[in-house]
Amino acid sequence: MALELRAVTKRVGQVTHIKETTLKLERGRFNVLLGETGSGKSSLIKLMAGLDAVSSGQILMDGKDVTGMSPQRRNISLVHQFFVNYPHMTVFENIASPLRVAGLPKAEIAARVEEAADLLQLRPMLNRRPHELSGGQQQRTALARAIAKDAEAVFLDEPLANLDYKLREELRDQLPELFAGRGAVVVYATSEPAEALMLGGATALMHDGHVTQFGPTGEIYRKPNSLISARVFSDPPINTARVSKRGDRMHLSHGPSWPATGAAAALRDGDYIVAIRPHHVSPMPIGDDDVALTGTVQITELSGSESTAHFQMGEDVWVSLSPGVHPYRVGEDHTFHMDPTHCFYFAPDGAFVA
Repeated sequence: MALELRAVTKRVGQVTHIKETTLKLERGRFNVLLGETGSGKSSLIKLMAGLDAVSSGQILMDGKDVTGMSPQRRNISLVHQFFVNYPHMTVFENIASPLRVAGLPKAEIAARVEEAADLLQLRPMLNRRPHELSGGQQQRTALARAIAKDAEAVFLDEPLANLDYKLREELRDQLPELFAGRGAVVVYATSEPAEALMLGGATALMHDGHVTQFGPTGEIYRKPNSLISARVFSDPPINTARVSKRGDRMHLSHGPSWPATGAAAALRDGDYIVAIRPHHVSPMPIGDDDVALTGTVQITELSGSESTAHFQMGEDVWVSLSPGVHPYRVGEDHTFHMDPTHCFYFAPDGAFVA
């Protein structure tokens, strides 16, 4: 029981928006599309929802070919990042609108609307109109409409992007619960790696109109299959540099070396790319096996209880993200510490090797 894409593509003139994509999204779990703006997330959702026609390939729902079927016949719900509610209708009428179009009995409509309103804490607002609601309440109304419809597939296209931080946190925590046990295929698009990790489920990493990796979210975070996937799933951007293995040591292109232990021990002598996420590069010593890196601080940022420093080492600019407030000085050298057990190694072409 799933939504399945088989070799789906989307071209407009000479431009390819979605490269050949094969993907199977299961019912009953949260499926996340993760990629930066312009990676193809919204384009892929439009194809899955039937809002755009595919250029080639097939889309199946529970084994049935729905490639040429209209969105209305597919029984889907779509929630955008913008608050799409009918301004002349009350909250009740907005939530009930797809149920009335489907011709359901009044009693069933009322029951579904009230259930969804209770889940989204909207019951006191049922008689209000959208202009009387806050942004968070308007987006809750759109989500309630998607839940009340009891659709076979629900597409959430960055639905929290325009909400303030606190509301985003609240709704993000609730979303997996809201759709749990409803038997729908749920697809959530986001550009934020941290959001994908919080939502869990399965994640498809997208880059340049192509799914680079798909699987359980925690697994692909820990084991990216390419340098592209590692970059998609890292914010701030993952640090990279050229390294070479000679004997039992790894040598960074601009200085320090460290023992080739763990998976790196099996690598042949040669040239590679090392990658490590910023939160594994610390301004303070980590332990006996850490690697000291000296770089010139270029930019510093303080966000809440975390400090970020961008520093230049040779031709590379790396980022350190660490808890606490640290006394960096722009333009001065600072020693950072890398935990080599968290390093990924890739071939020069970006293929994962260790």
